[in-house]
Amino acid sequence: MVRVVNSLVERCFAVIELLANEAAAMRLGEIAEKLDLQKSAAHRMLNILSETGWVEQEPVTGFYKLTLKLAIFGQRFLSATHLTDVCQPALEQLAAESSELVRMAVVQGETLTWISQVQGARNGLKYQPELVAKVQLANTANGKAYLSTLDQTDAVRIAIHDSAKRPDRSAVRVEEFVEELKKARNRGWAISKEEAEPGVVAIAAPIILAGVKTVGTVSVAGPSSRLTAERQEKIASAVVSTAAKLGELWPLRQNADK
Repeated sequence: MVRVVNSLVERCFAVIELLANEAAAMRLGEIAEKLDLQKSAAHRMLNILSETGWVEQEPVTGFYKLTLKLAIFGQRFLSATHLTDVCQPALEQLAAESSELVRMAVVQGETLTWISQVQGARNGLKYQPELVAKVQLANTANGKAYLSTLDQTDAVRIAIHDSAKRPDRSAVRVEEFVEELKKARNRGWAISKEEAEPGVVAIAAPIILAGVKTVGTVSVAGPSSRLTAERQEKIASAVVSTAAKLGELWPLRQNADK
């Protein structure tokens, strides 16, 4: 009986995660296909989630989408941690200094989740990434910055696993990837040159507490026409400095609850 309940819970969360990642209404058949479920099982999950207010069905198309319940709870939780309140000034300073998009992600389990961003570009091209929750690990600056702080075996395993979930991405070339992580580890920052998105360069550094625990990453990203080789070293220095500052500020959120 316990196994059945766990399976039901896991499937419900799988539906929520799928709809959150797609960020669009989806038909029943597509949901069932992506989650490798029978249509009847997927329909049962969707009915449960609709009854509890997590999912709604569009009256015209019959497609399913998330309600705002997940976003509201997420905002409440994030607000309660005081994390963005404490870190926002440092992110805004980096955005002003770089005149590019600054983003921060936090470590959750073995992945990264975006939680904050500040647009520093005022004129010309503005990089505005797709709204997704989880960070791609193998081909992004943030992902590589995070993985560079892990044991090499774990880093490769996590990257391969993450890449396998993204059929639109090329497979991880282990030797090249390991070499890139070594470079990131030695210099304290990682770079993605149009790997995650065409025409976009990003530079990221890990946020580390007490020189031991990696809790997140911070990055600057923008059009490759602006983030040229001449600017990259300066941007990288600012990102590393901000990451160090965030590492010092991070524990302060705990004091805000007292």
